Formats: sequence, structure tokens, C-alpha cells
Amino acid sequence: MTLVSIPANPVPDNVVSGTIQTSDGVTLRFARWAPPPGRKGTVCVFTGRGEYIEKYFETVRDLHDRGFAVAMIDWRGQGGSDRALSDPRKGYVRHFADFERDVEAFYRQVVLPDCPPPYFALAHSMGGAVMLRIAHAGKNWFERYVLSAPMIDLPGRTTSWPVRALVLTMRLAGLGGRYVPGGDDALVGTPPFADNPLTSDPVRYARNAAILDEDPSLGIAAPTVAWADTAFRAMHGFRETSYPSKIRQPILMMAAGSDSIVSTPAIEEFAYHLHCGSHLVIPGSRHEILQEQDRYRAQFWAAFDAFVPGSAAF
Repeated sequence: MTLVSIPANPVPDNVVSGTIQTSDGVTLRFARWAPPPGRKGTVCVFTGRGEYIEKYFETVRDLHDRGFAVAMIDWRGQGGSDRALSDPRKGYVRHFADFERDVEAFYRQVVLPDCPPPYFALAHSMGGAVMLRIAHAGKNWFERYVLSAPMIDLPGRTTSWPVRALVLTMRLAGLGGRYVPGGDDALVGTPPFADNPLTSDPVRYARNAAILDEDPSLGIAAPTVAWADTAFRAMHGFRETSYPSKIRQPILMMAAGSDSIVSTPAIEEFAYHLHCGSHLVIPGSRHEILQEQDRYRAQFWAAFDAFVPGSAAF
């Protein structure tokens, strides 16, 4: 399966891309890049909700410069992977655990046979929430996790009981495939730059919007009721005091100081209870740290290099 390449965002060299199937029959798109000669180790990149492989080409190059192989998938329901609903713009998943099926299929069919160990996970937002569930379940697929603005909770009262009850009631009434109240079919990452909560970097924002201009089928719009319901359940589980203390793998969590998408205080509280974890708040950064200005990205990569063994930069 081909990747979308535009002048502002060319595909990194020597890519292998294709599709795999999950245990429940969903077709996922993947891409992988070998490490530089003489280097070992693979960083598996897991995107956030509404994202796609092409958005992380710059990150692929950053990791390759550090000596790593890179492997990625598009989650079910977004990017170039299968969509469950007739309207492909609707961000839908039945259960959050389905994303864990995606990771298992990717790990067994792409990472283990074709990527050099050791394996590390780099995940953003929703992808970070999936990685926390995998680590909590004791699956030793990755030696270390680096999480960018992980979706542990949402700001304010977004996940309060009245909101959760409304979403659950709508799903039980058979409305799981509808957009959440107030949601529409505008693709994530396409509103005017001045109105966006994702990044303060106009060049990277325009680049990502240009990818969707080239191929709108990669994007998705607002979440559905079903996605919100299962995401709320996952985030409610993270609130249990014992949840982080049961995770044994080393985790570095990086939060954005000006994040309006996920809760930075929730990330700090969760990290405080990790046995093998630490966190860093990057002041001024908006939600998408890896799509931010260089002054914020530099802080992210400095922490990454100090945490992940084998980084050539370190």
C-alpha cells in the first residue's frame, strides 16, 4: 500500500509498506524503515486519534538520525486502515481493547519478523493511552515507553459522570455511530491555524493540512458516541490509584504545558504513582509536541535521548 508524498513532506527513503490483518479481520496499513548500517533497535511509533503515518515522516527522520529503525501502523478506523462505518469520516471504535488487537497484530507480523531488537514505543495522546493499557496488562513487547501528551484524562469536567452518563445512554439507545453532541464532519487538523489547539507552529500545521488536501481519505472528523464511551471507560480506569503502581516497565511521560486537549495535571498525577516512571512538562507547548516549534521539540528529544538506550544523539 502506497504512502502519500508531497513536496513539503516526502516519504523517507527505503520504506517498506503494506497491510496486515488483525485477529478479528481488520486490515491495517503499516510502514517500516531499517536502521542505519551497523545500528540496532527499533522505535515503534503509535499515533493519536485522527492521525496517520504520513504526519510522522519528520519524526521518522529524527529517529533514523538517532540510529533507530522505525515501524508504524494506522489504527483501525483512521489513516489507510479499515473503517467500520459507511461514513469513513466518523471516528469510531467498538471497544478500546480493539486497539490492543492492532498492536498485537503489528508486533507479531511486522516488528518481530522484520525489525531489529530491542523494541521501544513512542506514542502520542490516544496512542499513549493504548500503550499504558498494554504495559498495565504485563505484555513485555517494549522495553521502554516514551509517551507524548498521553490521553489519561481530558481537561475540566469533560469526563465527569453526567457527561459519561449521557454518552452511555446515547450508545445504549443505538446511537453509537453518531457524532458526539457538537461534533461534525470537519477533518481533524484542517480548521484555520489561528483556531487550532494542536500546535503553535504554522509551518508544520500547514504541512499536515496539505497532506489531507492531497488525500482527504487519510483523515477523520469528530469522534462518535461509541468512541467517546469506550475512551471514557479507559480513562476512568486510569484514575484508580493502584493502576500506575502495577506498571513495571520504564515510562517517560512528556506533557504539554499549554495543552487544551488532554489534562496535563492528570499526566503529572499518574506519573507520580509509577514505580519506574518519570515525567516532564514542556512549558508553552500545545498538545502535539512533535508537531510543535523547534524550541519545544528540542526539549522532547533531549529527554528522549537521555531515556532511550542506544540513541546516537546521546
